[in-house]
Amino acid sequence: MVAPVLAAAQTAITGIVRDETGAVVAGASILVRTDSRLEQRAVTGSDGRFSLQRGVDAGARLVVRAVGFAPREQDITPGEMEVVLQLAPHLESVTVTPTRTEQRLGDVPASVNVIDKETIRRSPAVVADDVLRLVPTFSLFRRTSSLSAHPTAQGVSLRGIGPSGVSRSLVLIDGVPFNDPFGGWVYWTRVPLESVERIEVVDGSSSSVYGNYAMGGVINVVSARPRPRTFELRSQLGNLDSRKTDFSASDVWGRFGASLDGSFFRTDGFAQVIEGQRGLVDTKAAVDYNNLTMKVDYSIADRVSLFVRGGYFREERDNAKVTTIGPPRAEENDTLWKSVSGGVRAALPDDSDLQARLFLDFERFNSNFMAVPAAAVPRSIGRMTLLQHVPTTGIGGIVQWAKTFSTTALLSAGTDFRHIDGVSEERVLDPATGTNVTTFREAGGTQISSGTFAQGQFFPVPQLSLTVSGRVDHWRNYDARHLETVAATGLPAAGNRGELADREDTVFSPRAAALYHFTDKVTLWGSLGSGFRAPTLNELYRQFSVGAILTLANDQLGPERLVGGELGVNLAPIDPLTVRATWFDNRMTDPISNVTIATNRRQRQNLGRTRIRGFQTDVEYRLGGDWRANAGYMINRARVTENDADADLVGLFLPQVPKNRGTLGVSYSNPRYVTASVHAIFVGDQFDDDLNEDVLPAYGTVELSVFRAIGANLDVFFTAQNLFDKEYLVQSAPPTRGTPRLVNGGLRVRFAGR
Repeated sequence: MVAPVLAAAQTAITGIVRDETGAVVAGASILVRTDSRLEQRAVTGSDGRFSLQRGVDAGARLVVRAVGFAPREQDITPGEMEVVLQLAPHLESVTVTPTRTEQRLGDVPASVNVIDKETIRRSPAVVADDVLRLVPTFSLFRRTSSLSAHPTAQGVSLRGIGPSGVSRSLVLIDGVPFNDPFGGWVYWTRVPLESVERIEVVDGSSSSVYGNYAMGGVINVVSARPRPRTFELRSQLGNLDSRKTDFSASDVWGRFGASLDGSFFRTDGFAQVIEGQRGLVDTKAAVDYNNLTMKVDYSIADRVSLFVRGGYFREERDNAKVTTIGPPRAEENDTLWKSVSGGVRAALPDDSDLQARLFLDFERFNSNFMAVPAAAVPRSIGRMTLLQHVPTTGIGGIVQWAKTFSTTALLSAGTDFRHIDGVSEERVLDPATGTNVTTFREAGGTQISSGTFAQGQFFPVPQLSLTVSGRVDHWRNYDARHLETVAATGLPAAGNRGELADREDTVFSPRAAALYHFTDKVTLWGSLGSGFRAPTLNELYRQFSVGAILTLANDQLGPERLVGGELGVNLAPIDPLTVRATWFDNRMTDPISNVTIATNRRQRQNLGRTRIRGFQTDVEYRLGGDWRANAGYMINRARVTENDADADLVGLFLPQVPKNRGTLGVSYSNPRYVTASVHAIFVGDQFDDDLNEDVLPAYGTVELSVFRAIGANLDVFFTAQNLFDKEYLVQSAPPTRGTPRLVNGGLRVRFAGR
């Protein structure tokens, strides 16, 4: 019997990969395992099919890996094979982000949190950052939802690594950079939640493979692949005059697959300033956005696949203020962002894997700004100060190669580049009425960056894995200018600096990590590495004002640097229980800070040192197939350790970093009855200022979601965020509250066919 089977295997191995529902799984890695080698041979196409044309050794077995599923290994058989993948227990799932290659989560020497599709589906969150709050290490610059935050205040911080409006963590969608190219912040409303397969969060520094922004970690949003004849529609209505519609449609025709996703949301919002200080200036924070994404997959051959993705995003925000001097005018901003990306993945003749991507961004951001006297209580005086238009274009590319040389070595390498051109075009208004333009300002430039990395993963014995990686990044800022002209005369204004000098820099980021399986229940791992973040065009060239305080740009800024270590343990004492604990210690050099240089005047400068250390843990318990409980907690101590400009800051806590964060959740899922989940989120107190004088008190909120199937294709649901309408502060000057209770009800319609 062996000879016929082997002969069939040597001519062709074909098959299809499905999940437990029968739907095909595209993009799964197909490997062949022998006693001495682990060879990657193919990737499933849009129709879930694969084909191996080359022969294999006797005794070889097929190994299939796909993100979100447990790896599957089975004997190679003649004829068409069918491989059925199962959703994985926590440590058995496959992740991509930490090492840029598919790897079982329990084998990764890094702190990784994975939010799966079911958790996203059950969440009452309207926007992606509210889903991510289930991860205790995640926070935005200010602890408010992107439903009400100005875009420039939506920078993400993991473990409190230098929180600011600029992100110190890299955000990706399917491996393509997602941070705003001009300022580094993140538009969380651009993430189409209904089409997200999972979100992977890497807490530690990842600059050794990802470069810029990854100094504080990586968040990778993985979207779902097209599926045959699938359509989903989710429509909901809620309080705060909110309404949201999401849809996802896809189909597969042989080797060709296509999907279209959309998200539309509008709310009249809520008053942000607390009662007692609220005045004629204050209105409601409102947002209206549309987000459309189209993706096409095509398998040219059994070993080569292509994708093209296009996105359209429009957002309009009312920032909860209106002028009282001059004609009434709201403080508002709007964004139009168009994006295109494409890529190829190929299994080469030597069984190595090659991936390449190209991406383009075209963004237009408009905003105006008001001044409100700090001493006015209630807030009854407001004047328009600035009108701003920021056009930005960007182009980038990524090439990555990986090869498994044996069961004991996996090597990967890659290179990427990015070219960003952006400018802030501003009209400064008169200080009396805020209606006449007094000064025209143009500040911006071009930044081009590139990096190359190499990584080796070695398995000298089955229980031990060693990872070594390093990356060199180089960037150059040029064509920079800060031009100011007097509107009345056209002559240079006092603040005119003209053309600015070019600037370039190079950084090397290494990392080493090890993981050891003491038993199949106990795993210990640790890592040591460094990271960096280059200053953005926004920090280099654009100044801004908040009230009477003017903050100047600084074209001489250098990179921020970080050196950090982690030590973690993974425990699985019984099959349904998983416990993970991680200690971390990060030391940051030359963080970009706003330094006071004169009365009501500050400047961005590389300044001092900080240390961020703490402990995090999470627990997951699954009872049967219906119940699931999880909890997470992080204690964080982030302090200034050196500051030459102001020694009084040494020893103080970093602003906007909570000392404690925790989550607790319980969910029940039985399609015959109901799917329900309850989550509690706790955020400890934190300081709103660098002098540690303004305290934002601790708070806790509760979230609830209930789904009920009505037939095979229809669900009805009820969700609530901040269920008990807890009022909590997100800013002290003026005292500003976070999102109040947000209740939604609606339905989801789904049709699917093979």
